[in-house]
Order: sequence, then structure tokens, then C-alpha cells
Amino acid sequence: MHKAGFVNIVGNPNVGKSTLMNALVGERISIATFKAQTTRHRIMGIYNTDEMQIVFSDTPGVLKPNYKLQESMLNFSTSALTDADILLYVTDVVETPDKNNEFMAKVRQMTVPVLLLINKIDLTDQEKLVKLVEDWKELLPQAEIIPISAASKFNVDYVMKRIKELLPDSPPYFGKDQWTDKPARFFVNEIIREKILLYYDKEIPYSVEVAVEEFKEEAKKIHIRAVIYVERESQKGIIIGKQGKALKKVATEARRELERFFGKTIFLETYVKVDKDWRSSDKELRNFGYQLD
Repeated sequence: MHKAGFVNIVGNPNVGKSTLMNALVGERISIATFKAQTTRHRIMGIYNTDEMQIVFSDTPGVLKPNYKLQESMLNFSTSALTDADILLYVTDVVETPDKNNEFMAKVRQMTVPVLLLINKIDLTDQEKLVKLVEDWKELLPQAEIIPISAASKFNVDYVMKRIKELLPDSPPYFGKDQWTDKPARFFVNEIIREKILLYYDKEIPYSVEVAVEEFKEEAKKIHIRAVIYVERESQKGIIIGKQGKALKKVATEARRELERFFGKTIFLETYVKVDKDWRSSDKELRNFGYQLD
């Protein structure tokens, strides 16, 4: 009998959801960086064997939306509650259980299995961890609580074992050779955006979106032309940097990462354009692939 199901990963920003997803799927699918709000979309990673297919879904961190982009991000997180066969709720040892009561109330009503994963346990001691487990047990009595460290892969194997045991009987949802639901261009955007998150400070990364205007793939090489959109002229100057050095650094690092990702030689051209208020425009957000309804 074949097993298949949707395993959705939710939780607040910066608790390590993307690192966990990469550890479970074994592919570097979600860009994991040290800044909050890195994941803006719902990204699927598909784990295939002959007997089963697990469709993992990493979602943006749950947060109170301040503008349209964040509303879309919250939509992705909330929709993950409706179609999950198994829910992985990720928290960590720093976070208190009462951080997001509205979202928690929705999780409490779920009838599918919930695995509550307390991440980063290497940052605490046994006594505090025991107390944290008790607090969570009170808040989510139906959940199975598993302490983990996604970064050092501690207990990740056990989480995978439980997922396989809880997975429903079902034919596969995707082709067995597929490892994500996203097209190649999507990963180009994410990789360039990751480098921007790493190299620029303050609000710059959150004002940036990337669009791939050209993606020409040949047997051994790929030509890519990408546009980095910012909201203001001043941001454009910061992205390009003195004598274009900042942009050159981002492009070089992104190209190296893309070569690793696609296993081919990459020719990457990057341009910077100003698009005022893209974060608040329905039309622009739809063009960038955000879900607004």
C-alpha cells in the first residue's frame, strides 16, 4: 500500500522552520538565513520513496500583518492549517507558549496529528526544557511534543519516523521525480534575495523583490537576467553601491550558489529598478506570485 500526505510546517518567525525543512527533505529548498521573514511564500519540498511521498510545506513565520505583503504571508501560513495531513508546529527554547494566541487557537481545533517541535534545545538546560514541555502540554494537549535541534539534526530522524508512521494511505500527489512544486525561476529569485538579506542592513532586504526576466537553459549552461526591484531611488543607490561593488558582490555570490544548485555554468546579469510601493499594490504583489485572497 502506498502512503502520501501533506506535512505542513508552521510557527513564528526565526524558530528554524526552514532549517528543519531542509534537514527533512535533504535538499536546500528553503532559504535559511538569520533574519526574520526570510520565507515569503509557501514552498513545497517533496520526499519520495517507492512506498511513500511526503509533501513538506514550509510557510512564512506567523506575524501580525502591517502591510499587504505581510497579509499575503499570513494567508500562506493560515492555509497550511486547512490542507495538512500532519502539522509540524515549530517553536524554540527562547519563545514563550503564549506568543501567538490567535493562531494557537486555530491549531488547537485541528483534528489531524500535530507534532510540536521544540527547536534549539542545545541553547537551554534540562530543567528549563522540562518546564517548557509542561507549559506546551497544557496549551496543546493533543500534540506530541518532540525536543529537537534542526541545525545539528538532533532527533530529526525520530521526527521523520513519526511522520512516516502517521502518513495516510494514498497514491502520490506529484510525479516521483519531482522534488518541489516551484519552477526553476523561483529558486533564482530566492537565491538572489538570500544574498541581499545577507549583505545589506536594516530595511533594505524587506523592500526588495526579484524578478527573472530571462532564463535560457542549454545543455551545460544557463543564461539568466534578473531585475532587483526596490521602493526608492536611495535604496537603488545602496543596492548598487560605490562603483557598483555591492551589486557585483551579490551577483557573484548568487552565481556561485546557482551553479551549485543547478549543476551548470551560470551567466547572470542583474539590474536594479525602482517600483514605488510594490509591497502595498495588489497588482504588483500578484505579479510577484503572492496569494492575496
